[in-house]
Amino acid sequence: EVQLVESGGGVVQAGGSLRLSCAVSGEHIDGYVLAWFRQAPGKRREAVSSIIAADASTFYGYPVEGRFTMSSDSTENTVSLQMNSLKPEDTAIYYCAADRQQDISDVATMWTYDLLYDHWGQGTQVTVSP
Repeated sequence: EVQLVESGGGVVQAGGSLRLSCAVSGEHIDGYVLAWFRQAPGKRREAVSSIIAADASTFYGYPVEGRFTMSSDSTENTVSLQMNSLKPEDTAIYYCAADRQQDISDVATMWTYDLLYDHWGQGTQVTVSP
């Protein structure tokens, strides 16, 4: 069974940086699409970024493009999200998600659909103060 465990959340001032990590167990990440989603209080879950572990292709949501960078480490079986120039509107619980690449016919257009992902972590809180 695939299990995902996020870490690295915390409180930071606007303009600061945080690095989130997602440790994957049960399966090797090669062959998987992994993604970060976030959910702020009272708002819908929002796709942040995604990566195809096999070739490191990455995709970003418009609000974070140019500020966040997602990466994967096949040796450690982890994915990370480097978040720079953080804004108060980035405050949310951040979730790691995974699905087999073979189950997603077009990652470039479908990665934002949270219902596609079969495996989820418990989330980590990111709070950005003004």
